[in-house]
Amino acid sequence: MGGCFSKPKPVELKIEVVLPEKDRGKEELSAGGKGSPRAYQGNGTARHFHAEERLPAPHPYPGAQDCLEAAVCHIKDLENGQMREVELGWGKVLLVKDNGEFHALGHKCPHYGAPLVKGVLSRGRVRCPWHGACFNISTGDLEDFPGLDSLHKFQVKIEKEKVYVRASKQALQLQRRTKVMATCISPSAGHSSSTNVLVVGAGAAGLVCAETLRQEGFSDRIVLCTLDRHLPYDRPKLSKSLDAQLEQLALRPKEFFRAHGIEVLTEAQVVTVDVRNKKAVFKDGFKLEYSKLLLAPGSSPKTLSCKGKDVENVFTIRTPEDANRVVRLARGRNAVVVGAGFLGMEVAAYLTEKAHSVSVVELEETPFRRFLGERVGRALMKMFESNRVKFYMQTEVSELRAQDGKLKEVVLKSSKVLRADVCVVGIGAVPATGFLRQSGIGLDSRGFIPVNKMMQTNVPGVFAAGDAVTFPLAWRNNRKVNIPHWQMAHAQGRVAAQNMLAQEAEISTVPYLWTAMFSKSLRYAGYGEGFDDVIIQGDLDELKFVAFYTKGDEVISVASMNYDPIVSKVAEVLASGRTIRKREVETGDMSWLTGKGS
Repeated sequence: MGGCFSKPKPVELKIEVVLPEKDRGKEELSAGGKGSPRAYQGNGTARHFHAEERLPAPHPYPGAQDCLEAAVCHIKDLENGQMREVELGWGKVLLVKDNGEFHALGHKCPHYGAPLVKGVLSRGRVRCPWHGACFNISTGDLEDFPGLDSLHKFQVKIEKEKVYVRASKQALQLQRRTKVMATCISPSAGHSSSTNVLVVGAGAAGLVCAETLRQEGFSDRIVLCTLDRHLPYDRPKLSKSLDAQLEQLALRPKEFFRAHGIEVLTEAQVVTVDVRNKKAVFKDGFKLEYSKLLLAPGSSPKTLSCKGKDVENVFTIRTPEDANRVVRLARGRNAVVVGAGFLGMEVAAYLTEKAHSVSVVELEETPFRRFLGERVGRALMKMFESNRVKFYMQTEVSELRAQDGKLKEVVLKSSKVLRADVCVVGIGAVPATGFLRQSGIGLDSRGFIPVNKMMQTNVPGVFAAGDAVTFPLAWRNNRKVNIPHWQMAHAQGRVAAQNMLAQEAEISTVPYLWTAMFSKSLRYAGYGEGFDDVIIQGDLDELKFVAFYTKGDEVISVASMNYDPIVSKVAEVLASGRTIRKREVETGDMSWLTGKGS
């Protein structure tokens, strides 16, 4: 492909915005909160930028007056495989001892601000205890997701058996490092009907793809297009924090896209892709030629098909506007949530403090049953019931009734009638790939885009990533799976970018996800589809437990609450290629897992 490439640097990645650490329970809501230095205002339209609209970058080598050097400990204070937070003037630093060497890094995960000292050190990297992001201890570089930014790496020296760390004030205060990126030098940017890279979809996969290309030295034109009105934002946060405003959700500020020459076309719908002539056709008739294409369209929420399905005040949560409106309508009123999966349960939990009543309607007999199993699902259901949430299980909606066009009642197949002023529907999603049906780009029977480990479709130069793909999961014998999780979308976007640059990268990340309800977090790693047994250690009633999901004699996934950093530890073990056997977790002796070392 045209354009300028520098020699591929060691591969790497990036993230979003974070604020001061909140109390433990608030972790899931804290990214990009008010007062964040990266917050931006405005409606996010960023159609075309000119190459000369650059922002001045901070000087990479601050003057000596901005640096601080101090002894932080004695060399014998840390054993191999240990981590410690140390004070250094303007802030804290994470000190790591690995294979006899000391390393000093930023101490907070740039994703949501987790204290990395509580994470897992293994194979030359530290893994975040909250959401599983991984950082190389030698460079600070982000190696696995979620998030976009890396850690600062500080100078360490040993003198007279004391460990000294040198750091700049700016780095200590920022606690995040955005990787150096190439500048777009394509003269046609903003004016032409051709681009080097076109990315359809501006969620995590699309954004990480664009950022990775720039980090790897790619300097030609990149265009992202999105159906959304906004620049890329943290969509998983919508259902956990329905009041969140756009500036708290933005993954990058407007200036970032301008500075790095990443064009974003908002409210832009691709209706067909002509792979023979390498053209995307937009709804308004605009045609854009591409050299490489990433398809990351995500999914479309399923809606109710019952009588009265078009009445007002029934929502699927897709945008900040949806989420904000639901909260406004629910305040002091009656809310009904249809679907007891992640989205539905997060919304129900958030609304309990706002609404007069919250009811959940679900076909299964317990929430999360297929994902977390009967026992864990029941324990979570109890937590909701103790927070005044009413469940109507093993039934579905037969009718939505309105008064003056607005929702008034939800009628169930069991004949029960629920009072309802607002209804949120979370009954799953389908891949948003209808526009590809006649394109020649392969789709499976369910509409997913099958890709190989390099995120390549059946058409050369066309890649796909995110919720709309199925891909071979390396540590489950390359089984073709769809994993619609935020972390996985980041990882796939990066691999796609690397392969656009012919770096022959393969997707190998261990799936990791989380949910937050009533200030409690549940973490999950692995791929548990088809589990045949669940082994639980700890106390389910107290919601302090770890659940191992097994198939045959192998552990295939793990979930925990109030048991950090065990999920990150299991993710590290699985990522190393080691199989965890059922008998290893049945004994109750988990010292091999809970230890901080590798």
